[in-house]
Amino acid sequence: MIRIKRVYEQTARGDGRRILVERLWPRGMKKEALDADAWLKEVAPSTSLRKWFDHRIERWDEFRRRYRKELNANRPGWSPILAAEKRGTVTLLFSAHDLEHNGAVVLREFLSGKSRTRRPAKKRVKARSVRSKPE
Repeated sequence: MIRIKRVYEQTARGDGRRILVERLWPRGMKKEALDADAWLKEVAPSTSLRKWFDHRIERWDEFRRRYRKELNANRPGWSPILAAEKRGTVTLLFSAHDLEHNGAVVLREFLSGKSRTRRPAKKRVKARSVRSKPE
């Protein structure tokens, strides 16, 4: 399961592996105060895309399209997150004020799609008992 959470929210037991997915360090946050297991800035939107978006909601749909395009070309950036998800819950940490229109939302959607398209493990076939015919 992949969750998202603002970096300024308290750590919770159910967060699992906490990964900061911002290109820039969160404003006003000391490194010791952020309880993160990793910082994957290379998976965040590019600097040019982030500046273009500028948190303008009217650009949201185009931002999502462009960021997904960047993600498709950056498998090494996001594959560690899917690997961590195989072991348990992952919480993507972001610093934007807008909870609905930010890069972590797009990243979670993107990764959820990748999780669903992974091939499921082969099912074990149970041996059936064979009844002997009455004589």
